[in-house]
Amino acid sequence: MMMSRSPILAIWAHRNYALLMGGMAPNLLAGWMQRVGVGWLAWELTHSPGWLGAIAAADFAPMLVLAPVAGATADRGHPLRQMQMAQALILAQAVALTALTFAGSMTIELLFGLSLLLGVLQPFSVAARHLVVPTTVPRDQFATAIALDSAIFQTSRFIGPAIAGLLIPLVGVGGTFAANAVGVAGFLLTLFCLDLPKPERKRHGRKHILQDMREGLAYVRSHPGIWPVFLVLSVVSVLIRPLQDMLPGFAGGVFHAGPVGLALLTASLGVGATISATWIATRGHVRGLARVFVLGCLGISLATLGFVATEKLWVALAFGVLVGFTLNAMSTSTQALVQTSVADHMRGRVMSLYTVFFRGTPAIGAVGLGLLAETIGLRATFAIAAAICLAAWGVAAARQRILAAALESDPRRAAAGGD
Repeated sequence: MMMSRSPILAIWAHRNYALLMGGMAPNLLAGWMQRVGVGWLAWELTHSPGWLGAIAAADFAPMLVLAPVAGATADRGHPLRQMQMAQALILAQAVALTALTFAGSMTIELLFGLSLLLGVLQPFSVAARHLVVPTTVPRDQFATAIALDSAIFQTSRFIGPAIAGLLIPLVGVGGTFAANAVGVAGFLLTLFCLDLPKPERKRHGRKHILQDMREGLAYVRSHPGIWPVFLVLSVVSVLIRPLQDMLPGFAGGVFHAGPVGLALLTASLGVGATISATWIATRGHVRGLARVFVLGCLGISLATLGFVATEKLWVALAFGVLVGFTLNAMSTSTQALVQTSVADHMRGRVMSLYTVFFRGTPAIGAVGLGLLAETIGLRATFAIAAAICLAAWGVAAARQRILAAALESDPRRAAAGGD
């Protein structure tokens, strides 16, 4: 079978998937350019780890509140339309960020406000995306589609910062913001070119959207595999994922490498993440991913300890690759396992909770770790965080067989497992 021989090549035969990913790739590339620009601008304006944490929190914190709402609205309505509306508003934010920066009117407060606006809009786009991607391929190709989606995201994560590192010294951070505005506009145009069937929706009657949200939480909590995986992922997200938001502080305050060093550090995480996502995509099935998840928790704890133990940039880059590899192995395996087993009518709400745990909870860590770093330094702060995650790995390792039985033996997965 083609799927068993070359799952990555087979997935591109689906027009809607190819079109969606083709439009998303440059958008993600430009988005990572802007992310580097925002981080470096915040550091230049303040030289404060606390402000770096606050800017990261503005980006992530809305996920904690709005992701469940966004997931419920996507389950109720038309996810593609929701994604189109969210991207149109994100385009307006990108244009405003560009204009204020080139006009020389940007302040840390304005930067915080615009980051918060983006944080408010992203949950609605992300929730819809979790529903749109599976509709572009057959169920037995979910694992490959999701992993390849992640691989594209992670590839942009090291190419985008590399371009930003070259662009910022030439035209300033405003160039990264302008590039993002162009990328968002192109992706928005692509979304209007998709030809997807209108999703079938159950009649909700007079049921309140809060009831939908509670149903989603109850579904996750009753699942013996999803709930423990989400909890372990949230520990790593709170304690280690903010490392990438503190990279401007490491680049400027620890390695003294400037914006080029920041781009290299960000790119190193992206390289590792791309390798892991591509590896999972080539598997074409979900068997063994529970073990990958558990080993990823151990790996990211050890890699973070290595990252903060050195003052040499080239050593940190090597450990950065490992951090990116293990973190993405955890997140991509979680997505693949959950997406192939969740009931279709619950998909938006369940995946929105994944978004809360993986993208929302880092806001808590970014603020707390940023404030702690003001007192004891970035290196000591993340050494403590990595040690706590080692304890979380011990708990996950003890339950590995239970997780595998719950997530890999579901009857629904027989059709989604590939070979």
